[in-house]
Amino acid sequence: MTGSILGLFGVLALLGGGALAAHAYSNSQQTIANPEYGEAIWSDEPADSIFPDTIGGRDGRLGDLTNPKYAYWRRLGISPETSCDKGLTAKTLAQAKQVGCKAVLRATYVDPTGDMVATVALIVLPGGVSKKQELAEAYEGMENEGAVAPLAVPGTLAAGWKKIDRNGSALASTSGEHLPYAVAATTGAVDGRIAGPLPGDWAEDYVEGMADKESWFAEAEILVSMFEAHIDDLQLQGSTW
Repeated sequence: MTGSILGLFGVLALLGGGALAAHAYSNSQQTIANPEYGEAIWSDEPADSIFPDTIGGRDGRLGDLTNPKYAYWRRLGISPETSCDKGLTAKTLAQAKQVGCKAVLRATYVDPTGDMVATVALIVLPGGVSKKQELAEAYEGMENEGAVAPLAVPGTLAAGWKKIDRNGSALASTSGEHLPYAVAATTGAVDGRIAGPLPGDWAEDYVEGMADKESWFAEAEILVSMFEAHIDDLQLQGSTW
């Protein structure tokens, strides 16, 4: 009888040990997000990870952001320059410098029609929340300044993309304590067409001085939103173990 009890105890001990081992193995397979990785994204992630080949979603906007099947924007080139002076337009640069701009990473994309180009920028700021929010608030009312200096890409549809061709822009701060970035974008036409005052009766529906730029600004805002989500994804992919 004693032997049977000891034998049963041994079996239970083995089962318990196996359960503990299985639990430990299960834990070892878990990926625990490291929020602080967000602070190193701009320096530790490859440029083509920060600026993927394609970005879009199931509805052409958000969703499977880097899945080529749902691409809305396709990358044409990435700037080797990372200085704030090279990446931003004058008034945006002045505001960015006031809050301690550290670097500006840029890439240029084209939409599916081949008619619209956009340069998107990741603006690197000191840690914390206040600096990026301060920049985003300062940018309000400065949309016509263009935010990001256009990045021309030789040999592509964006070969002639330059400052004068800017039609829309947007800038927003990323969310999260450990994401010290603002994301900005400037949009324009591949053929250099400039958005201007609407003709005839159409102009009556707009405040004097307004131009037919709403769609350009809307596209810039959507692109900024997609990159905000993409940066969030990169932060989640960074892990401790």
